Amino acid sequence: MDKVALVVGVSGIAGSNLATELVAQGWTTYGLARNPNPGIEHVRPLAADLLDPASLETALAGVSPTHVFFTTWMRQETEVDNIRVNSAMVRNLLAVLRPKNSVQHVALVTGLKHYLGPFDAYAKAGSLPQTPLREDQPRLAIDNFYYAQEDEVYAAAAQAGFSWSIHRPHTIIGKAVGNMMNMGTTLAVYATICRERGQPFRWPGSKAQWEGISDVTDARVLAKQLIWAANTEAAHNMAFNITNGDFFRWSWLWPQLASYFGVEAAGFDGTIHPLEATMADDDAVWREIATAHNLIEPSLTRLASPWHTDLDLGRPIEVMTDMSRSRELGFSVYQRTDQSFFDLFNQLQADRIIPAVTR
Repeated sequence: MDKVALVVGVSGIAGSNLATELVAQGWTTYGLARNPNPGIEHVRPLAADLLDPASLETALAGVSPTHVFFTTWMRQETEVDNIRVNSAMVRNLLAVLRPKNSVQHVALVTGLKHYLGPFDAYAKAGSLPQTPLREDQPRLAIDNFYYAQEDEVYAAAAQAGFSWSIHRPHTIIGKAVGNMMNMGTTLAVYATICRERGQPFRWPGSKAQWEGISDVTDARVLAKQLIWAANTEAAHNMAFNITNGDFFRWSWLWPQLASYFGVEAAGFDGTIHPLEATMADDDAVWREIATAHNLIEPSLTRLASPWHTDLDLGRPIEVMTDMSRSRELGFSVYQRTDQSFFDLFNQLQADRIIPAVTR
């Protein structure tokens, strides 16, 4: 049977990069979102609201996917609401697809909040896990919408008989406009504003993150693991961490990012300087920059997500992720993290999202 992929959340960082890779590998690829405009050739867009089963029925009426890749979520005010809404999104989609009897595999993208806790209890003292983070670590004894999403996949798989895989990236580095968790673009926008104002590129986070070991996940690496797990029987019905495969310290990487943009790097000075506060009044500055350089997105809030970058860079512990499980099964993709950022910055310039950098 031909492989027919349904990428749920195709407009996001994970979904758009996955759709690009699926097309490159010859899959028939559908991209579902409320506003599916990934700009990827050969991706067939489907517009639907995951909280509205009727809209899903309409959008999927002529589509029988063999593989479903669920890469999206919706942030709510409380974790109780996160659980209610995000579990319903998974449940609604799989319920609409079940009568087709076409689905062979479902992949769900979650993240390291599986180990570190949800937004309102993120990396708090008293619940900090042992690092490196490993897939066999037990769930935390607190509510977490990632667990609810997983449970919906497990329940549907038991009923319909498809295989599944769970993928837990660290911070995803890649391009997407309007994404709520977008460190790479946030730092590019912040560095651009620092250059415009003649200010140093000041480290916003904690001492533990500045000095400790960390890792991130290139969206292209995540895409390859998603497809690898779908194609590899030994990887079915398992959860996998996924990062670039290298480790770094921000005290090493931060000056390199500053150098790329031609700004002065300022390291940890004993105080956390949250980007959410630092960039709170930068909307007008960004509009001026966008106008002067003919950029395609003048809205700062569409590009930067400082609140989420603050969560990552303000953690009180170092975070490193164990990749042994997928390595043992043959997944060998590797990506240098500094190059992940530089590739993204180059793409953002080419697409006129940030101004060209004279180097």
